[in-house]
Amino acid sequence: MQDTRPELYEEVKLYRNAREREKHDNMAELYAVVSTLQHLEKAYMRDLVLAPEYTAACSRLLVQYKVAFKQVQGTEFPNIEAFITKFRLDCPAALERIRENKPNLIKDDKGNTNKYIAEIVSLFITLMDKLRLEFRAMDMIQPELRDLRDTMDRLMMLPEDFEGKLKVEEWLDKLSEMSASDELSEAQGRQLIFDLETSYQAFNKFLHKD
Repeated sequence: MQDTRPELYEEVKLYRNAREREKHDNMAELYAVVSTLQHLEKAYMRDLVLAPEYTAACSRLLVQYKVAFKQVQGTEFPNIEAFITKFRLDCPAALERIRENKPNLIKDDKGNTNKYIAEIVSLFITLMDKLRLEFRAMDMIQPELRDLRDTMDRLMMLPEDFEGKLKVEEWLDKLSEMSASDELSEAQGRQLIFDLETSYQAFNKFLHKD
C-alpha cells in the first residue's frame, strides 16, 4: 500500500534563512570552480586544449577560486583540503594547481621561451581579473605586476621598447609611491585594466606577427 502521508512529499530545504542560503550558494560556487579546474587539467593532460587557451582559463579559475574559498573559509573549512574531504571531491590535479597557484607551465624543447610566454599570459589574465573583482590594494597588485615586468624582460624575443613593458614600468613607478595598504582609486583601477588589456592585445599581436 502506498504511503500517502503529506510530509513525505514536502520539498527538502537546504536552508532556513537568507544566511544559510548564502552559505550553501558559496559552497556550491567553490565546488563548481574546483570541479571545473579538475576537468581543465585533465583536458590539458590529454592534449584536448591548446596551451594558450589552457593558460588563460586556468589563470581565471585560480583567481575565482581565491574569491570563492574566501567566502567559505572558517572553522569548518580552514583550508581547501577540508572542503574537498567534506564533499568527497576527487580532484588531485586541481588541488596541485591550487597549491602551486599558477598554471602547469611545462618547459619544452624551445628552452624557456614557451614557459615565459605562458607565464606572461597567466600574469596578464590574473591581474585583469583581480582588478575586475575590485582588488585594488597596492600589496595585492604590485607583486604580480613586478613579476610580469621581470618575465617580459626574460623573454629575449620581446624588444625593449615594447609598449607593454613601458606601461607596466609606469604603473610600477606609481605603485612604488604608495604604502602596502593604499588602494587604487576606481578611476586608476579602470585605467590599469585598460592599459593591461591593450598591452595584452599588443603581446598577442607580436607573437602572431609574420
